[in-house]
Amino acid sequence: MPLRTRPLRSGGALVVDDAGAFTAASDALVARLGRGAQTPADLIALSRGGHVFDMDDDFSRMAFAYRRAQRLTRAQSLDYLILVPTLRCNLSCTYCQVSRVGATQSGFDWSDDTLAGVLRLIDSLPGDFIKIEFQGGEPTLRPDLLRAVIQRCERFATRQFVICSNLQSITADLLDIFDRPDVLISTSLDGDAATHGRNRTKEAASTATFAKNLERLLARYAPGKLSALPTVDPTQPPDIDGLIDAYASRGLESIFLRPINYQGFARKRHSDSREQSDAWRTYYEQFVRRIIERNWHDQSRVLEETYFSICLRRIFRPGRERHVDLRNPNPVGVDYVVIDHDGIVYPTDEARMLARSGVIDLAIGDVHRGWDTDARTALNYHATNEFDPACQRCAYQPFCGRDLVDDIARYGRADVPRLDTAFCRRHLHLFDFIFELIYSDDDAVQHSLARWLRLPGTPAALGPRLQ
Repeated sequence: MPLRTRPLRSGGALVVDDAGAFTAASDALVARLGRGAQTPADLIALSRGGHVFDMDDDFSRMAFAYRRAQRLTRAQSLDYLILVPTLRCNLSCTYCQVSRVGATQSGFDWSDDTLAGVLRLIDSLPGDFIKIEFQGGEPTLRPDLLRAVIQRCERFATRQFVICSNLQSITADLLDIFDRPDVLISTSLDGDAATHGRNRTKEAASTATFAKNLERLLARYAPGKLSALPTVDPTQPPDIDGLIDAYASRGLESIFLRPINYQGFARKRHSDSREQSDAWRTYYEQFVRRIIERNWHDQSRVLEETYFSICLRRIFRPGRERHVDLRNPNPVGVDYVVIDHDGIVYPTDEARMLARSGVIDLAIGDVHRGWDTDARTALNYHATNEFDPACQRCAYQPFCGRDLVDDIARYGRADVPRLDTAFCRRHLHLFDFIFELIYSDDDAVQHSLARWLRLPGTPAALGPRLQ
Protein backbone atom coordinates (compact mmCIF):
# COMPACT_ATOMS: atom_id res chain seq x y z
CA MET A 1 0.00 0.00 0.00
CA PRO A 2 1.28 3.54 -0.64
CA LEU A 3 3.05 5.24 2.26
CA ARG A 4 4.28 8.83 2.34
CA THR A 5 7.18 10.09 4.41
CA ARG A 6 8.29 13.45 5.78
CA PRO A 7 11.40 14.15 7.89
CA LEU A 8 10.65 14.91 11.53
CA ARG A 9 12.45 17.83 13.08
CA SER A 10 13.47 15.67 16.03
CA GLY A 11 15.01 12.97 13.79
CA GLY A 12 13.71 10.03 11.82
CA ALA A 13 10.64 10.48 9.69
CA LEU A 14 6.90 10.54 9.79
CA VAL A 15 5.24 7.74 7.83
CA VAL A 16 1.63 8.34 6.75
CA ASP A 17 -0.82 6.26 4.74
CA ASP A 18 -3.52 7.63 2.41
CA ALA A 19 -6.08 7.56 5.21
CA GLY A 20 -3.97 9.61 7.63
CA ALA A 21 -2.70 6.85 9.92
CA PHE A 22 0.82 7.82 10.95
CA THR A 23 3.81 6.82 13.02
CA ALA A 24 7.45 7.75 13.44
CA ALA A 25 10.09 5.55 11.84
CA SER A 26 13.86 5.39 11.85
CA ASP A 27 15.84 6.70 8.92
CA ALA A 28 16.93 3.14 8.09
CA LEU A 29 13.36 1.88 7.93
CA VAL A 30 12.30 4.83 5.80
CA ALA A 31 15.15 4.06 3.41
CA ARG A 32 13.89 0.46 3.08
CA LEU A 33 10.35 1.68 2.46
CA GLY A 34 11.62 3.90 -0.32
CA ARG A 35 13.24 0.98 -2.15
CA GLY A 36 10.00 -0.87 -2.85
CA ALA A 37 7.09 -2.84 -1.41
CA GLN A 38 6.92 -3.16 2.32
CA THR A 39 7.95 -6.49 3.82
CA PRO A 40 6.09 -8.07 6.76
CA ALA A 41 8.99 -7.07 9.00
CA ASP A 42 8.67 -3.44 7.84
CA LEU A 43 4.94 -3.40 8.58
CA ILE A 44 5.49 -4.91 12.03
CA ALA A 45 8.08 -2.24 12.78
CA LEU A 46 5.66 0.47 11.68
CA SER A 47 2.74 -0.95 13.64
CA ARG A 48 4.68 -0.65 16.92
CA GLY A 49 3.61 2.96 16.97
CA GLY A 50 0.02 1.87 17.53
CA HIS A 51 -1.08 2.08 13.89
CA VAL A 52 -1.77 -0.88 11.64
CA PHE A 53 -0.63 -0.49 8.03
CA ASP A 54 -1.10 -4.15 7.03
CA MET A 55 -3.77 -4.61 4.33
CA ASP A 56 -3.65 -8.41 3.97
CA ASP A 57 -7.13 -9.13 5.36
CA ASP A 58 -10.63 -7.93 4.49
CA PHE A 59 -11.16 -6.25 7.86
CA SER A 60 -8.02 -4.13 7.46
CA ARG A 61 -9.03 -3.12 3.96
CA MET A 62 -12.51 -2.13 5.14
CA ALA A 63 -11.06 -0.19 8.07
CA PHE A 64 -8.70 1.62 5.71
CA ALA A 65 -11.56 2.49 3.34
CA TYR A 66 -13.61 3.82 6.26
CA ARG A 67 -10.75 5.97 7.55
CA ARG A 68 -10.06 7.21 4.04
CA ALA A 69 -13.70 8.19 3.55
CA GLN A 70 -13.66 10.14 6.83
CA ARG A 71 -10.92 12.36 5.41
CA LEU A 72 -12.99 13.43 2.41
CA THR A 73 -15.45 16.33 2.49
CA ARG A 74 -19.06 15.32 2.06
CA ALA A 75 -20.73 18.64 1.38
CA GLN A 76 -24.43 18.49 2.22
CA SER A 77 -27.21 20.90 1.35
CA LEU A 78 -26.86 24.64 1.81
CA ASP A 79 -27.01 25.58 5.50
CA TYR A 80 -24.39 28.32 5.97
CA LEU A 81 -24.83 31.83 4.59
CA ILE A 82 -22.41 34.74 4.83
CA LEU A 83 -24.55 37.84 4.33
CA VAL A 84 -23.33 41.38 3.63
CA PRO A 85 -26.31 43.69 4.23
CA THR A 86 -24.14 46.80 3.82
CA LEU A 87 -20.71 47.69 2.59
CA ARG A 88 -20.68 50.92 4.61
CA CYS A 89 -18.39 51.16 7.61
CA ASN A 90 -17.60 53.71 10.33
CA LEU A 91 -13.88 52.82 10.45
CA SER A 92 -11.08 52.75 7.88
CA CYS A 93 -8.65 50.04 8.93
CA THR A 94 -5.28 50.07 7.14
CA TYR A 95 -5.60 46.41 6.22
CA CYS A 96 -9.30 46.36 5.30
CA GLN A 97 -9.89 43.24 3.24
CA VAL A 98 -13.10 44.31 1.49
CA SER A 99 -12.55 47.90 0.33
CA ARG A 100 -15.45 49.23 2.35
CA VAL A 101 -17.13 52.57 1.70
CA GLY A 102 -17.87 55.47 4.05
CA ALA A 103 -20.66 55.21 6.57
CA THR A 104 -22.72 57.98 4.95
CA GLN A 105 -22.52 56.81 1.33
CA SER A 106 -25.70 55.65 -0.37
CA GLY A 107 -26.30 52.73 -2.72
CA PHE A 108 -24.27 50.18 -0.76
CA ASP A 109 -27.02 48.54 1.33
CA TRP A 110 -29.40 45.75 0.37
CA SER A 111 -32.30 47.05 -1.67
CA ASP A 112 -35.81 45.88 -0.88
CA ASP A 113 -35.52 43.54 -3.85
CA THR A 114 -32.27 42.02 -2.59
CA LEU A 115 -33.69 41.54 0.91
CA ALA A 116 -36.72 39.81 -0.60
CA GLY A 117 -34.40 37.50 -2.54
CA VAL A 118 -32.45 36.61 0.60
CA LEU A 119 -35.66 35.84 2.49
CA ARG A 120 -36.94 33.66 -0.37
CA LEU A 121 -33.66 31.76 -0.30
CA ILE A 122 -33.99 31.16 3.44
CA ASP A 123 -37.55 29.91 2.94
CA SER A 124 -36.33 27.43 0.34
CA LEU A 125 -33.60 25.82 2.44
CA PRO A 126 -34.16 22.19 3.46
CA GLY A 127 -33.22 20.75 6.81
CA ASP A 128 -33.66 22.04 10.32
CA PHE A 129 -30.28 23.77 10.83
CA ILE A 130 -28.98 27.11 9.60
CA LYS A 131 -25.95 29.25 10.38
CA ILE A 132 -25.74 32.84 9.20
CA GLU A 133 -22.73 35.14 9.52
CA PHE A 134 -23.29 38.86 9.00
CA GLN A 135 -20.27 40.57 7.48
CA GLY A 136 -19.67 44.01 6.03
CA GLY A 137 -18.80 46.80 5.95
CA GLU A 138 -20.24 47.19 9.41
CA PRO A 139 -23.47 45.14 9.50
CA THR A 140 -24.69 46.76 12.72
CA LEU A 141 -25.35 49.96 10.75
CA ARG A 142 -28.49 48.16 9.53
CA PRO A 143 -30.04 46.39 12.53
CA ASP A 144 -33.38 46.36 10.69
CA LEU A 145 -31.90 44.05 8.04
CA LEU A 146 -30.32 41.83 10.69
CA ARG A 147 -33.65 41.51 12.46
CA ALA A 148 -35.55 40.72 9.23
CA VAL A 149 -33.23 37.82 8.45
CA ILE A 150 -33.15 36.48 12.00
CA GLN A 151 -36.92 36.53 12.31
CA ARG A 152 -37.28 34.66 9.02
CA CYS A 153 -35.20 31.81 10.45
CA GLU A 154 -37.52 31.02 13.35
CA ARG A 155 -38.73 27.87 11.59
CA PHE A 156 -35.32 26.18 11.93
CA ALA A 157 -35.02 23.91 14.96
CA THR A 158 -31.35 24.83 15.33
CA ARG A 159 -30.06 28.21 14.24
CA GLN A 160 -26.98 30.30 14.91
CA PHE A 161 -26.18 33.86 13.95
CA VAL A 162 -22.75 35.50 14.09
CA ILE A 163 -22.66 39.29 13.88
CA CYS A 164 -19.21 40.64 13.02
CA SER A 165 -18.79 44.15 14.38
CA ASN A 166 -16.14 46.73 15.19
CA LEU A 167 -18.23 47.67 18.29
CA GLN A 168 -18.08 51.40 17.61
CA SER A 169 -21.78 51.86 18.30
CA ILE A 170 -24.00 49.69 20.54
CA THR A 171 -27.58 50.93 20.42
CA ALA A 172 -30.56 49.68 22.43
CA ASP A 173 -31.96 48.14 19.25
CA LEU A 174 -28.72 46.29 18.66
CA LEU A 175 -28.54 45.09 22.26
CA ASP A 176 -32.00 43.61 21.86
CA ILE A 177 -30.65 41.52 18.99
CA PHE A 178 -27.44 40.61 20.84
CA ASP A 179 -29.50 39.38 23.80
CA ARG A 180 -30.91 36.52 21.78
CA PRO A 181 -29.37 33.17 22.86
CA ASP A 182 -28.84 32.14 19.23
CA VAL A 183 -26.78 35.25 18.41
CA LEU A 184 -22.99 35.35 18.78
CA ILE A 185 -20.76 38.41 18.45
CA SER A 186 -17.41 38.48 16.68
CA THR A 187 -15.02 41.41 16.81
CA SER A 188 -11.37 42.26 16.26
CA LEU A 189 -8.85 42.95 19.00
CA ASP A 190 -5.32 43.60 17.77
CA GLY A 191 -3.64 43.81 21.17
CA ASP A 192 -3.14 46.69 23.58
CA ALA A 193 -4.77 50.09 23.02
CA ALA A 194 -1.79 51.50 21.11
CA THR A 195 -1.64 48.56 18.69
CA HIS A 196 -5.39 48.46 18.16
CA GLY A 197 -5.48 52.19 17.61
CA ARG A 198 -2.64 52.15 15.10
CA ASN A 199 -4.20 49.34 13.04
CA ARG A 200 -7.89 50.15 13.27
CA THR A 201 -9.45 53.02 15.15
CA LYS A 202 -6.79 55.71 14.48
CA GLU A 203 -8.18 58.12 17.08
CA ALA A 204 -7.92 57.79 20.86
CA ALA A 205 -11.63 58.47 21.27
CA SER A 206 -12.59 55.67 18.88
CA THR A 207 -10.17 53.30 20.59
CA ALA A 208 -11.68 54.14 23.97
CA THR A 209 -15.19 53.62 22.59
CA PHE A 210 -14.25 50.17 21.32
CA ALA A 211 -12.68 49.17 24.65
CA LYS A 212 -15.67 50.44 26.61
CA ASN A 213 -18.17 48.58 24.42
CA LEU A 214 -16.09 45.41 24.48
CA GLU A 215 -15.98 45.43 28.29
CA ARG A 216 -19.69 46.23 28.41
CA LEU A 217 -20.58 43.19 26.29
CA LEU A 218 -18.18 40.88 28.14
CA ALA A 219 -19.80 41.91 31.41
CA ARG A 220 -23.31 41.47 30.02
CA TYR A 221 -22.90 38.00 28.51
CA ALA A 222 -21.53 34.63 29.53
CA PRO A 223 -18.21 33.35 28.14
CA GLY A 224 -18.58 32.04 24.63
CA LYS A 225 -21.07 34.65 23.50
CA LEU A 226 -18.34 36.94 22.23
CA SER A 227 -15.16 36.08 20.34
CA ALA A 228 -12.33 38.23 19.05
CA LEU A 229 -9.36 37.79 16.78
CA PRO A 230 -6.32 39.88 15.96
CA THR A 231 -4.95 40.90 12.59
CA VAL A 232 -1.18 41.08 12.81
CA ASP A 233 1.23 42.99 10.61
CA PRO A 234 3.94 40.33 10.16
CA THR A 235 6.59 42.99 9.53
CA GLN A 236 6.05 44.48 13.02
CA PRO A 237 4.15 41.96 15.15
CA PRO A 238 3.14 42.91 18.68
CA ASP A 239 4.84 41.71 21.82
CA ILE A 240 3.72 38.12 22.36
CA ASP A 241 2.84 38.39 26.05
CA GLY A 242 1.19 41.74 25.44
CA LEU A 243 -1.09 40.25 22.78
CA ILE A 244 -1.92 37.19 24.90
CA ASP A 245 -2.62 39.40 27.91
CA ALA A 246 -5.03 41.55 25.87
CA TYR A 247 -7.15 38.42 25.44
CA ALA A 248 -6.53 36.50 28.66
CA SER A 249 -7.21 39.53 30.85
CA ARG A 250 -10.68 39.75 29.31
CA GLY A 251 -11.47 36.06 29.67
CA LEU A 252 -10.96 35.39 25.95
CA GLU A 253 -9.12 32.09 25.60
CA SER A 254 -8.97 31.54 21.83
CA ILE A 255 -6.64 33.69 19.71
CA PHE A 256 -6.75 33.25 15.93
CA LEU A 257 -3.36 34.67 14.97
CA ARG A 258 -4.03 36.05 11.49
CA PRO A 259 -1.37 37.82 9.45
CA ILE A 260 -2.71 40.56 7.19
CA ASN A 261 -4.79 39.03 4.40
CA TYR A 262 -3.64 39.97 0.88
CA GLN A 263 -7.08 41.32 -0.05
CA GLY A 264 -8.91 44.61 -0.46
CA PHE A 265 -7.12 47.77 0.63
CA ALA A 266 -4.34 45.62 2.11
CA ARG A 267 -3.08 44.77 -1.39
CA LYS A 268 -1.92 48.39 -1.76
CA ARG A 269 -1.20 49.44 1.80
CA HIS A 270 0.50 46.19 2.86
CA SER A 271 1.87 44.75 -0.38
CA ASP A 272 4.45 42.71 1.53
CA SER A 273 1.58 40.59 2.93
CA ARG A 274 1.53 38.60 -0.33
CA GLU A 275 3.94 36.05 1.17
CA GLN A 276 4.70 34.93 4.71
CA SER A 277 8.34 35.16 5.72
CA ASP A 278 10.53 32.95 7.88
CA ALA A 279 10.43 35.72 10.48
CA TRP A 280 6.64 35.39 10.68
CA ARG A 281 6.86 31.60 11.00
CA THR A 282 9.37 32.01 13.82
CA TYR A 283 7.05 34.47 15.56
CA TYR A 284 4.13 32.08 15.16
CA GLU A 285 6.03 29.19 16.77
CA GLN A 286 7.18 31.41 19.63
CA PHE A 287 3.57 32.48 20.15
CA VAL A 288 2.26 28.91 20.37
CA ARG A 289 5.11 27.82 22.65
CA ARG A 290 4.41 30.77 24.94
CA ILE A 291 0.75 29.73 25.18
CA ILE A 292 1.90 26.21 26.07
CA GLU A 293 4.10 27.61 28.86
CA ARG A 294 1.25 29.68 30.24
CA ASN A 295 -1.22 26.79 30.11
CA TRP A 296 1.21 24.63 32.10
CA HIS A 297 1.88 27.37 34.66
CA ASP A 298 -1.83 28.06 35.19
CA GLN A 299 -3.89 24.93 34.50
CA SER A 300 -7.16 26.55 35.57
CA ARG A 301 -7.67 27.80 32.01
CA VAL A 302 -6.72 26.75 28.50
CA LEU A 303 -5.48 29.31 25.99
CA GLU A 304 -5.16 28.29 22.36
CA GLU A 305 -4.08 29.56 18.97
CA THR A 306 -7.22 28.76 17.03
CA TYR A 307 -5.81 27.64 13.70
CA PHE A 308 -3.19 25.42 15.33
CA SER A 309 -6.01 23.67 17.21
CA ILE A 310 -8.08 23.29 14.03
CA CYS A 311 -5.17 21.64 12.24
CA LEU A 312 -4.39 19.42 15.23
CA ARG A 313 -7.97 18.18 15.39
CA ARG A 314 -7.93 17.66 11.63
CA ILE A 315 -5.16 15.08 12.19
CA PHE A 316 -6.82 13.19 15.03
CA ARG A 317 -10.53 13.81 14.46
CA PRO A 318 -11.26 13.77 10.71
CA GLY A 319 -14.69 14.88 9.66
CA ARG A 320 -15.28 17.03 12.75
CA GLU A 321 -14.11 20.34 11.27
CA ARG A 322 -15.87 22.38 8.58
CA HIS A 323 -13.10 24.95 8.32
CA VAL A 324 -12.96 25.52 4.59
CA ASP A 325 -9.19 25.96 4.28
CA LEU A 326 -8.73 22.31 5.21
CA ARG A 327 -11.60 20.67 3.36
CA ASN A 328 -10.74 18.22 0.62
CA PRO A 329 -12.42 18.30 -1.75
CA ASN A 330 -13.44 21.89 -1.05
CA PRO A 331 -16.51 22.40 -3.26
CA VAL A 332 -17.76 25.98 -3.61
CA GLY A 333 -21.34 27.13 -3.82
CA VAL A 334 -22.74 23.93 -2.29
CA ASP A 335 -23.14 24.04 1.49
CA TYR A 336 -22.18 27.71 1.95
CA VAL A 337 -22.24 30.90 -0.12
CA VAL A 338 -21.61 34.63 0.31
CA ILE A 339 -24.31 37.13 -0.68
CA ASP A 340 -22.95 40.63 -1.17
CA HIS A 341 -24.63 44.01 -0.59
CA ASP A 342 -25.91 44.00 -4.19
CA GLY A 343 -27.25 40.43 -4.18
CA ILE A 344 -24.30 38.97 -6.12
CA VAL A 345 -23.30 35.50 -4.88
CA TYR A 346 -19.64 34.55 -4.37
CA PRO A 347 -18.10 31.19 -3.50
CA THR A 348 -16.12 32.61 -0.55
CA ASP A 349 -15.68 35.89 1.28
CA GLU A 350 -12.18 36.16 -0.19
CA ALA A 351 -13.68 35.91 -3.69
CA ARG A 352 -15.97 38.83 -2.82
CA MET A 353 -12.91 40.80 -1.71
CA LEU A 354 -11.14 40.15 -5.02
CA ALA A 355 -14.11 41.50 -6.94
CA ARG A 356 -14.29 44.61 -4.73
CA SER A 357 -10.58 45.21 -5.32
CA GLY A 358 -11.02 44.99 -9.09
CA VAL A 359 -8.64 42.02 -9.35
CA ILE A 360 -10.96 39.38 -10.80
CA ASP A 361 -14.69 38.69 -10.80
CA LEU A 362 -15.28 35.25 -9.27
CA ALA A 363 -19.04 35.69 -8.83
CA ILE A 364 -20.98 32.48 -9.40
CA GLY A 365 -24.52 33.92 -9.64
CA ASP A 366 -27.00 36.08 -7.79
CA VAL A 367 -29.64 35.69 -5.13
CA HIS A 368 -32.51 35.84 -7.63
CA ARG A 369 -31.39 33.45 -10.37
CA GLY A 370 -29.21 31.13 -8.28
CA TRP A 371 -25.65 29.96 -8.78
CA ASP A 372 -25.76 26.61 -10.54
CA THR A 373 -23.59 28.17 -13.23
CA ASP A 374 -20.64 27.44 -15.47
CA ALA A 375 -18.55 29.76 -13.28
CA ARG A 376 -19.14 27.56 -10.24
CA THR A 377 -18.40 24.40 -12.24
CA ALA A 378 -15.11 25.87 -13.48
CA LEU A 379 -14.00 26.72 -9.94
CA ASN A 380 -14.97 23.30 -8.59
CA TYR A 381 -12.81 21.65 -11.22
CA HIS A 382 -9.84 22.84 -9.14
CA ALA A 383 -11.40 22.33 -5.69
CA THR A 384 -9.36 19.30 -4.60
CA ASN A 385 -5.75 18.35 -3.92
CA GLU A 386 -6.37 14.68 -4.80
CA PHE A 387 -4.79 14.79 -8.25
CA ASP A 388 -2.04 17.34 -7.75
CA PRO A 389 1.32 15.56 -8.23
CA ALA A 390 3.03 17.44 -5.40
CA CYS A 391 0.14 16.76 -3.01
CA GLN A 392 0.07 13.08 -3.95
CA ARG A 393 3.64 12.76 -2.70
CA CYS A 394 3.07 14.80 0.45
CA ALA A 395 2.72 13.12 3.85
CA TYR A 396 0.32 15.84 4.93
CA GLN A 397 -2.20 15.47 2.09
CA PRO A 398 -4.69 13.49 4.25
CA PHE A 399 -4.80 16.41 6.71
CA CYS A 400 -4.58 19.32 4.28
CA GLY A 401 -7.02 21.06 1.95
CA ARG A 402 -7.32 23.31 -1.06
CA ASP A 403 -7.88 27.07 -1.28
CA LEU A 404 -7.95 27.96 -4.96
CA VAL A 405 -9.23 31.50 -4.28
CA ASP A 406 -6.13 32.22 -2.20
CA ASP A 407 -3.92 31.11 -5.08
CA ILE A 408 -5.82 33.32 -7.52
CA ALA A 409 -5.57 36.27 -5.14
CA ARG A 410 -1.81 35.97 -4.77
CA TYR A 411 -0.72 34.73 -8.20
CA GLY A 412 -3.59 35.44 -10.58
CA ARG A 413 -4.14 31.78 -11.41
CA ALA A 414 -5.24 28.50 -9.81
CA ASP A 415 -2.68 26.15 -11.36
CA VAL A 416 0.50 27.40 -9.70
CA PRO A 417 2.69 24.43 -8.65
CA ARG A 418 1.71 23.58 -5.09
CA LEU A 419 5.17 23.96 -3.60
CA ASP A 420 5.38 27.49 -4.98
CA THR A 421 2.25 28.71 -3.17
CA ALA A 422 1.94 30.51 0.14
CA PHE A 423 -0.84 28.08 1.12
CA CYS A 424 1.47 25.09 0.71
CA ARG A 425 4.45 26.68 2.46
CA ARG A 426 2.24 27.77 5.34
CA HIS A 427 0.80 24.31 5.91
CA LEU A 428 4.06 22.42 5.43
CA HIS A 429 5.53 24.58 8.18
CA LEU A 430 2.47 24.27 10.39
CA PHE A 431 2.20 20.48 10.16
CA ASP A 432 5.97 20.11 10.67
CA PHE A 433 5.58 22.11 13.85
CA ILE A 434 2.51 20.19 15.00
CA PHE A 435 4.17 16.80 14.57
CA GLU A 436 7.27 18.01 16.38
CA LEU A 437 5.03 18.79 19.34
CA ILE A 438 3.06 15.54 19.03
CA TYR A 439 6.28 13.58 19.48
CA SER A 440 7.60 15.82 22.24
CA ASP A 441 8.34 14.31 25.67
CA ASP A 442 7.59 17.61 27.41
CA ASP A 443 4.60 17.25 29.78
CA ALA A 444 3.73 20.92 29.27
CA VAL A 445 3.39 20.34 25.53
CA GLN A 446 1.31 17.20 25.98
CA HIS A 447 -0.94 19.01 28.44
CA SER A 448 -1.87 21.69 25.91
CA LEU A 449 -2.23 19.24 23.01
CA ALA A 450 -4.63 17.13 25.08
CA ARG A 451 -6.69 20.19 25.98
CA TRP A 452 -6.78 21.43 22.38
CA LEU A 453 -8.01 17.98 21.35
CA ARG A 454 -10.72 18.30 24.02
CA LEU A 455 -9.37 15.29 25.93
CA PRO A 456 -9.98 14.92 29.68
CA GLY A 457 -7.37 14.38 32.37
CA THR A 458 -3.79 15.50 32.86
CA PRO A 459 -0.71 14.36 30.92
CA ALA A 460 0.01 11.77 33.62
CA ALA A 461 -3.46 10.33 33.16
CA LEU A 462 -3.23 10.14 29.40
CA GLY A 463 -0.90 7.15 29.33
CA PRO A 464 1.09 6.85 26.09
CA ARG A 465 1.88 9.97 24.15
CA LEU A 466 -0.68 11.21 21.65
CA GLN A 467 0.99 9.43 18.76
